[in-house]
Amino acid sequence: MFGNYLIGLREGLEASLVVCILIAYLVKTGHKERLVPVWLGVGLAVALSLGFGAALQFGSSTLTFQAQELLGGTLSIISVGLVTWMVFWMKRTARHLKSELHGRLDAALAVGTGALVFTAFMAVGREGLETSLFIWTAVQATGDGIRPLIGALLGLLTSVVLGWLFYRGALKINLAKFFTWTGAMLVVVAAGVLAYGFHDLQEGGFLPGLHTLAFDISTTIPSDSWYGTLLKGVFNFQPNPTVLQSTVWALYVVPVMALFLAPPRSNSTAPAVGAAAEPTKTG
Repeated sequence: MFGNYLIGLREGLEASLVVCILIAYLVKTGHKERLVPVWLGVGLAVALSLGFGAALQFGSSTLTFQAQELLGGTLSIISVGLVTWMVFWMKRTARHLKSELHGRLDAALAVGTGALVFTAFMAVGREGLETSLFIWTAVQATGDGIRPLIGALLGLLTSVVLGWLFYRGALKINLAKFFTWTGAMLVVVAAGVLAYGFHDLQEGGFLPGLHTLAFDISTTIPSDSWYGTLLKGVFNFQPNPTVLQSTVWALYVVPVMALFLAPPRSNSTAPAVGAAAEPTKTG
């Protein structure tokens, strides 16, 4: 549940910051009448994300067991790739996000309403699709369709509240540090999803070694115990992983974590952000 809360919080906060920046810029530059296309783009992005998640869930339920394992394993690997790209991208661009979006918005204003809708749709839609895919794969990995969804929903709701506080100027946070710490935790979560994706492919018969275990501590950490459930929910921990699962986990988490935590080439530090979107209070 915590892992899904984290992905909902992080992806939702990215989307919230984007929306705050777009809205605050339009208000500050005297284009309040252009807010409707922005909200339309946001609404379309949310609808697309929900539809994508529903298509994954209901579409996969009609497949055979082997096809489900192939789909689940493949999408797990893809989602880990997207999340890995996302955490590195956000770490690199957090301090420049506002200026980058301002440039896009200026170009969209010059083109017209359709461009504003498209800008907001693309800015929010990417996070939405990534969230839907990652949460779906996490649900498949844990085998619990309720708690992961609750965790993700709570994370998204938290991100909306934080976004509103940023906009109103009531909250200050160093975004670079925030995305670094949450990114590091997501690398660990993603490693568990990746390992389980390979396990799905083994169960479907697409990869060998299903019964070759790296270790088995299921008597010490039963999967149905509260702490076993907690470890599985947070890290997708499995007390009896295969050799392939353990190898994939280590080959992913060690180099990715080292690269992610490596100090940036520049010695400059990102300033604390209060109302990340240069808030404009309106009555």
